[in-house]
Amino acid sequence: MVSGSLALLFLLIAVAVIIVLTGRLKVHAFLVLIGVAFVYGMAIGIPGLDVIKLVKSGFGGTLTNIGIVIVVGTIMGTILEETGAALAMTESILKLVGKKRAPLAMNIAGYVVSIPVFCDSGYVILNPLNKALAKESGTSMSVMAVALATGLYATHVMVPPTPGPLAAAAALNADLGKVIVFGVLVAIPAALAGLLWATKVAKKYYIEPDVSESYSDIVKKYGKLPSTALSFLPIVVPLLLIFMKTVAEYPTKPFGKEGFQKLLSFLGDPVVALIIGMCFALLLVRKGEFKTAISDWMSKGIKDSAIILVITAAGGSFGAILAKSPIADFIKTNMTALPLGVLLPFIISAALKTAQGSSTVAIVTTSGIIAPMLATLGLDPALTVIAIGAGAMVVSHANDSYFWVVSQFSNMPVNTAYKVYTSATAAEGVVAMICVTILSFFM
Repeated sequence: MVSGSLALLFLLIAVAVIIVLTGRLKVHAFLVLIGVAFVYGMAIGIPGLDVIKLVKSGFGGTLTNIGIVIVVGTIMGTILEETGAALAMTESILKLVGKKRAPLAMNIAGYVVSIPVFCDSGYVILNPLNKALAKESGTSMSVMAVALATGLYATHVMVPPTPGPLAAAAALNADLGKVIVFGVLVAIPAALAGLLWATKVAKKYYIEPDVSESYSDIVKKYGKLPSTALSFLPIVVPLLLIFMKTVAEYPTKPFGKEGFQKLLSFLGDPVVALIIGMCFALLLVRKGEFKTAISDWMSKGIKDSAIILVITAAGGSFGAILAKSPIADFIKTNMTALPLGVLLPFIISAALKTAQGSSTVAIVTTSGIIAPMLATLGLDPALTVIAIGAGAMVVSHANDSYFWVVSQFSNMPVNTAYKVYTSATAAEGVVAMICVTILSFFM
């Protein structure tokens, strides 16, 4: 096998290849990650048959850990979209903060909705409401767009069961309950940083909201929206169960070692918790639409999850190869003295995100790179997941599909989007990383 320094050089080349193929040439990330896993493994001197075994085990192991969770979570998100529950949650937030604080309302709505729903989908779902509120409140669409987009982005990259942080938690063997707690906490100042950027910077660029429906028309289109409590349950219940599992398995065993503790450990397993959440989501379905929900909506969720699954599992293959490389020993010998700490995963993730565009690819790839050296660096696994997520926000620009969703659905010129939205994601990611650094002092 090659030396650690040469393996690191090959890794930098591999990352550059991933960036060029996925970002510039638009080759699908699954093909790129699998191909790079094979080539990198052979290049560092792992025997061919062992490379095949590692690619298979990395792919299968990732699916074993998070495959069902991703599928069930995507189905749940589809049901929340189709039943109008996402709008019901937004409407309840709007009533709480008032129409005069429409940007804050949409920022909070984005924060909540993006926990089970991909940020791209969440923006499309909430965009008509966002435009209607911009018109009704006399707020520039640039302000509303950035407020909503950054709210969605914060939880998308840092709070499971979104696939990116979920995959990172699995790769780093991080306690999922801790990841959720840290993610929820750090995502709050991150989202608020985006809101502040919207109200202070984006307001300088006025964009007239292009609306054909009023706020009330949009709500009426769904008929009677589900109740607020029922709409929030599919999100709150799984997160609470996963958190209670973490508490139950704490070394002090606050609930004992039998009976209730084992029940909480069972219910708080991500697979079980998300299935329970999906069952609560089905309570949102109207009687006449139940057959459609079971067949069409669930099928749509399963199809949508397929792309996420193959990219995440391919990242697992690359991670398995990296785990067998001599990079960890090289880092231990040469880099542990550098005062980077939790900044290292942030920097790697930010570089990948900025260069190739996909937050999920950046998170999956970075977690694969960091996993073999986590113990050497002395980093807390849960905080490292959040640091990687923070990096995966810096920055969203033209090579990111979300950039185009935000700009095009908001009628925002590209040059304006760079000034108000791309800059906002940089501020959001940096604020998130500052919060992670502060938390690291107490860990």
